[in-house]
Amino acid sequence: MHTRAWRRAVGPARVARERWRTVAFLAGLLTIALALSEPVDKWADELFWVHMVQHVLLLVVAAPLIVLGAPWMGIWRAFPLTVRRPVARALAHGRWAAPLRWIALLCGLPVGAFFLMNADILAWHLPAAYDLTLSSDAVHYAEHATFLLLGVIGWAQVIDSPPYRSHLSIPHRGVFAFGSMVIGWLLALPMAFAGKPWYAHYADLHHRPGGISALADQYLAAGVMWVPASIPWSIAIFVLIYMWVSDRKPLIDTARRVHA
Repeated sequence: MHTRAWRRAVGPARVARERWRTVAFLAGLLTIALALSEPVDKWADELFWVHMVQHVLLLVVAAPLIVLGAPWMGIWRAFPLTVRRPVARALAHGRWAAPLRWIALLCGLPVGAFFLMNADILAWHLPAAYDLTLSSDAVHYAEHATFLLLGVIGWAQVIDSPPYRSHLSIPHRGVFAFGSMVIGWLLALPMAFAGKPWYAHYADLHHRPGGISALADQYLAAGVMWVPASIPWSIAIFVLIYMWVSDRKPLIDTARRVHA
């Protein structure tokens, strides 16, 4: 359909919504590029707090922007129909795809999404796992991939991303967001009050940009996880509270009119 005809058919509201989705998706891709390219990626090998900035960008900036962008149908429709039909049939009914369907079901459940996203965050920040990411490029790439993928799965429980729509009510989405934010605090607090560095890679560096100590570097990383990482979750919580209160107002006004 011609662009102008499509705009007339769907109306200005949908056109504006699709534009904002496109902007959000592109912003998400730019955030990923910023997090994983130079100089950020180079500095992350020398400064723990910069590495933490990478994680924050992937988990709570890029992930929600991609969810807001909802690019799923656009990506799917980019494939020819001769590919889409057999693939969809195989995924829906094929025996080999049964484990994939089970994983998709688990990821679509709020409890499953919450557990997978936050367990992934905690697991990668165990000292043995974290040091391994800094000694192996393959493990490092896997860490960032799971942060982004499971971040998208988690944020999809808070933000509708058509055609997927969260099964959680507005208040429960707020609980999901608040719980995810608290998990970050539970990791940041002991890191901030630790008496020695947690990670051997950063502790053993003879020189760090800026000349800061390994322990000061760790305290800065804890601050990044504690404050900047909480901002997107806090914004989501306030928006959800506004949506919940706004949705209740018509009921209150109706009751007042009835009593009047």
